[in-house]
Amino acid sequence: MTSRNHHIILATVLAVLLGAEPSRASAQSLPLKHAPRPTTAGITVEDLMTREYIIADDSMQGRDTGRPGGLRAATYIANELKALGLAPAGDRGTYLQEIPWVRRGPDTTSTLRIGDALLRWGTDYLPLQRLGAQIFIAGGVFGSPFAGDNVESIYGGTLGDSAIISPEVARGKVVVFSAPVAMRGRPVWQRISLIRYADARAVVIASLGPDTYPAMREMREIYWDSLAPGPRAVSLIAVSPEIVRRIFSSDTPVMGAAGLPISGRVSFKAEPAPSPTYNVVGIVRGSNARLRNTYVAVGAHHDHVGMAPSAVDHDSLRAFNTLLRPMGADQPPPRDVTAEQHQRVKVLTDSLRLAHGGARRDSIFNGADDDGSGTVLGLELAEALTKGQRPERSVLFVFHAAEEKGLYGAQYYSDHPTVPRDSMVALINMDQMGRGDPPDSSASGPNALVVLGVRRMSRQLGAIAESVNARPEYGFRFDMSFDEPGHPSQGWCRSDHYYYARYGVPVLFFVSDIWYQDYHMVSDEPQYVEYPRLAKVGQYILDVVRSVAKLPARPVLDQPKMNPYGDCRQ
Repeated sequence: MTSRNHHIILATVLAVLLGAEPSRASAQSLPLKHAPRPTTAGITVEDLMTREYIIADDSMQGRDTGRPGGLRAATYIANELKALGLAPAGDRGTYLQEIPWVRRGPDTTSTLRIGDALLRWGTDYLPLQRLGAQIFIAGGVFGSPFAGDNVESIYGGTLGDSAIISPEVARGKVVVFSAPVAMRGRPVWQRISLIRYADARAVVIASLGPDTYPAMREMREIYWDSLAPGPRAVSLIAVSPEIVRRIFSSDTPVMGAAGLPISGRVSFKAEPAPSPTYNVVGIVRGSNARLRNTYVAVGAHHDHVGMAPSAVDHDSLRAFNTLLRPMGADQPPPRDVTAEQHQRVKVLTDSLRLAHGGARRDSIFNGADDDGSGTVLGLELAEALTKGQRPERSVLFVFHAAEEKGLYGAQYYSDHPTVPRDSMVALINMDQMGRGDPPDSSASGPNALVVLGVRRMSRQLGAIAESVNARPEYGFRFDMSFDEPGHPSQGWCRSDHYYYARYGVPVLFFVSDIWYQDYHMVSDEPQYVEYPRLAKVGQYILDVVRSVAKLPARPVLDQPKMNPYGDCRQ
């Protein structure tokens, strides 16, 4: 113990000499491993450490969606909810709600004809399934099969132009678009939403070349909910520019021009992912007979990004990011590293290795903060509500899967809730709750708490968040800049809460620190979590939940419900 303290002092001194903030650059005094202990009704540092070191342990293998580690994490959370006595609210009387995460790919036996001419799969045409992720980047609401005989075709213009064919004119037909071309000559269209053309029989885009869409030619893991409400997915087919010329007998067809009829059967095949993927759902029943059939929902995502294909040096990576890449994966690495910067990184790396007893190879993205911290806070809140005074309303805990893949666990639960959707009066969403200050020197400043939604959907709900924060034991400085309309981070659209908000459930989204040197890095480990701050934030959120749970009526919405199937724009 004495030797370890000596190394911490050494690292701090070196940080000062290097011009880095001492608390950020120094080795942490917390251990790499922590023996679990029985947890209590209080939200304590010891309880948080017990749960954090479990959920972010190397044995969880980065909690990747569709992998054994992700399943292991979901099972751990379900067992915790059962031990605490929450009512199961998953599938078939369990705590687990399976989401449709599958391996899916094009069926190479598909056929497609223009007129009587048979096209070549992969050369002349290629069926496409969803690209991108979140709705706010037109998250790929396509991938349906196509089947038809002599279906009319019509030219729709060039995607991205101010004038393209209207969805009404394209209804029931195969609508063919040219694709805008980027500077390097490649067609680009992926950020253009095509959901408006869901009533067309198929959408065809002239964007196929010999080296395009390599990932689309193979089986790959995706979210595919064949029972999703709302508009059906678009049947989307990429073709070569030559095929468009053959359809319309022209190099420059006019918008609205009719072409040769399209026939064929274009489909996909699917198989299970290596491991099933689950949301974990449980309920703390309310004590008030009039309110207990309504719910305050509490959400966090339990997945992370898995494992790297090869190991890296943990301390070298952390030293580099601390000095040169303080926003982690959200910040591109510097293109040029000077000799002076290289030397600073080396000195700091050596000090960290000394503190850890040598070099450490690391390939696991543990996700201790993102979002192990929100997950363990969810468990702590559940324990506080079951072992302490029961809330008046019921509290619905949803530990979402597949957030890192594109918010798919939240999408699935909000589309297929296990309680009536209108019975959810609010959602409190938590992500990256374990960092912020003082070690991380948050961009939001000291004692900050990033909050989205305070003034967005329900001022009444926002007023509760602010009034609880006004108590002397809290006094966080709310950073609401990420909630501003048009903010480039698109934070309103980039976490699980959005999928509830689109259905009219007012939300509050809390983040302790948006970005820091370990963001989406293998160095996001439990020893770097700021447990006293995490406990304080957890107690604050518990008081917010209790305050919402005792409202005599649901929080008032200040704006009309949005289109739940439209694009998200902050």
